Amino acid sequence: MNLSNRLSRALLALFSVSAVLFMTACSSTPDKPTPTALADFKSQLNVTQAWSLQLSPVASPLSHHVANGQLAVVSSNGLISAVQESGALAWQLALNSPVSAGIGSDGQRYAVITQANDLVTVSQGKEIWRVKLPSLSFTAPLVAGGRVFVLTADRTVFAFDGASGQKLWTQQRSGDPLVLKQSGILTSFQDNLMVGLAGRLVAMSPSNGVSKWEVAIGSSRGTNEVERLVDLVAGVSRINNVICARAFQTAVTCVDALKGVNVWTRAAQGHVGLSSSDSTLFGSESDGKFMAWQRTSGQVAWQTDALRFRGLTAPSWADGQLVVGDEMGWLHWLDASNGQTLARVQADPSGIAMAPVRLGKTWVTVSKNGLLKAYRAE
Repeated sequence: MNLSNRLSRALLALFSVSAVLFMTACSSTPDKPTPTALADFKSQLNVTQAWSLQLSPVASPLSHHVANGQLAVVSSNGLISAVQESGALAWQLALNSPVSAGIGSDGQRYAVITQANDLVTVSQGKEIWRVKLPSLSFTAPLVAGGRVFVLTADRTVFAFDGASGQKLWTQQRSGDPLVLKQSGILTSFQDNLMVGLAGRLVAMSPSNGVSKWEVAIGSSRGTNEVERLVDLVAGVSRINNVICARAFQTAVTCVDALKGVNVWTRAAQGHVGLSSSDSTLFGSESDGKFMAWQRTSGQVAWQTDALRFRGLTAPSWADGQLVVGDEMGWLHWLDASNGQTLARVQADPSGIAMAPVRLGKTWVTVSKNGLLKAYRAE
């Protein structure tokens, strides 16, 4: 598969830090392949709808977040919603400003970033502070340890005091002039801030931003700026001390986060994040091939073409169930041992906007039209 086709299937935009120029990845590329028709199957799960809730439309690169039994969702127009396990709204706040990055939360404070480069922090449905960032961000803020961490498009990491918004420190890393217009990696592991910077996973001290170690997740494979792009994408899998992450259209890598060393790397052509059970790592490739790797060795456990070209979300694994959504609005339950379909339901024909998320005993899906639906699968 050539680069043009890979980018077309990814349906992503690139952002030029130096020229502040957006380029759609699907321009001047061939038409998308016809999605694979859904095959008949014998249902092995009873799927029932628990509740639904209509919010405002949601578009990439936004993301949701679960903390303290509540699901936080930010719509493209800046409507922040905190949803309880029952489907009832805990609170809503309209920022009246479009957002550029998803939402982060520790269950008490919530943080989003607007297209005007404002970092806005909210508590109990009320804005508590906002600060102006020097550049755009497409990565959801991380709220942890009484601080708010931000990764901007020019590969700068900021730390702010969660109560006051005072800037505590900043660290910048140089890199190629293009970055993905989608959420990157910004998470935590023990007393480490884990950040995706270009093609490397970097462990930083949360107190001052000093790097402790870094590991290459993907390497550049081209001669021009687009082909050299190796940004890491949001959606890491962590089991015990091993963190697995994806480099855009390049590789999947697992890292020992205690030692800061590469455990294994496999070539992979995907643009969404990963999920895993204790034994198996799951990923959706950009052409819709669904992959499962043995978590300890990286060897392919199985793969399936049953969902090719259907525009898959990142997969989600929780409570013994493996779930993935697609651009036609279908939610698929797959057998984690072989990839066979166990159940499926169409949530909203507008398409699934992000990976399904486990909330209590239900799976919640968010559609591009902003429709939230919760399902029980037993």
